[in-house]
Amino acid sequence: MNVILFEDETTEQLNPVALARPVFGITCGSYRLIDLVVPTATALAYVVRPHLRAIVAADYPAMTSWVGTTGPVLLANGALVPSQEVIDTLRRLFTDGKPGIVRVGTRIAAAIISPNLAPEPRQMTCDGFAQYLANLPLADLDAKLPLFQHPHDVVRHHLQIMGPNLEHRLAHGAYREIAPGVFAAEGAELGQYVVTETKAGPIILEAGAKIGPYCYLTGPVHIGRSARVIEHSAIKDRVSLGHTTKVGGEVEGSIIEPFTNKQHHGFLGHSYLGSWVNLGAGTSNSDLKNTYGEVNMEYNGHKVSTGMQFVGCMVGDYAKSAVNTSIFTGKVVGVGSLLYGFVTTNVPSFVNYARSFGQVTEVPVEVVIHSQQRMFARRNVEQRPCDVQLLHDMHALTRNERQIAGEPLAL
Repeated sequence: MNVILFEDETTEQLNPVALARPVFGITCGSYRLIDLVVPTATALAYVVRPHLRAIVAADYPAMTSWVGTTGPVLLANGALVPSQEVIDTLRRLFTDGKPGIVRVGTRIAAAIISPNLAPEPRQMTCDGFAQYLANLPLADLDAKLPLFQHPHDVVRHHLQIMGPNLEHRLAHGAYREIAPGVFAAEGAELGQYVVTETKAGPIILEAGAKIGPYCYLTGPVHIGRSARVIEHSAIKDRVSLGHTTKVGGEVEGSIIEPFTNKQHHGFLGHSYLGSWVNLGAGTSNSDLKNTYGEVNMEYNGHKVSTGMQFVGCMVGDYAKSAVNTSIFTGKVVGVGSLLYGFVTTNVPSFVNYARSFGQVTEVPVEVVIHSQQRMFARRNVEQRPCDVQLLHDMHALTRNERQIAGEPLAL
């Protein structure tokens, strides 16, 4: 089927989770939406924010900038939760072939359109596509298609869909059962004296993943390709580790995107870490209020109820923490920021955050670019012009975050 994945006008509410990646590239329940859409699509196009176009063109080779008008087209919001249930619903809508729109509140979650209503190439920008969607002469369709709205929704849905998504992986992947409920792809290894508990769900190790000795894993858990779990670690209760991650300590109910390190002791719970994050030894977060009450998050100066008792931190790409950093419950950490001491408030992007020591200063984008170059080299990853440009663009897009009491942060 012809598919267009698009970002809508609310995508920025997902920052910093969606600042460095298209919204359909967010991991939840071990999958990204793009992972589930690609096998079903005969042609796949995208509409993303301007600062992501070069990255998407480079990193998502299966996608194009336009699908043409050779048949019916499925328009799918990139913020759809990447679950098998959602993909099955999209397939059903496409197979039924009835033109129409599925809405979630005021947002369009998906639409089925006939070839004569397909967008023109000039409309394949965020602004142009929003206007195009607003003018579609289609009736509403009855279907359930959940969307991410805020960063904590990624963790909330992750906890709900992790089990079924791993069952889908087992049904469609090449794994061997190396222990009761533990399934491994080629080259994956369990170290000596590892304890696994799979009553609540399976543990899946992708190709080349390695679990060190004396670890404790309780499913459902997904360990990505070439990921390493350090000795004496506890990985439990719906954890998804991206490819080429290095993780130690205690991790619970969390998502860690590719190339991120949490190598040393410390607790990470009910949290999201973007890519190329590094948590220093002893870094821990709180995911439960002392009152045991519902956690409220603050986004752009507004409090949002999560409906959740356990919520940790939402950390943007390229963020780093010093040793023994403590992150309070329900905090958001921006892209490229450096953390020290106690993190008691949300952290803007591109800042040195040492608030407990009386200092919050801006991190020049050049510092992050040089750090990126050194990090990439350690993993044999090429630093491309589009990677550097993305950092410049994100620094400019987050300029308004770096304000305290109305005054710019000092350099």
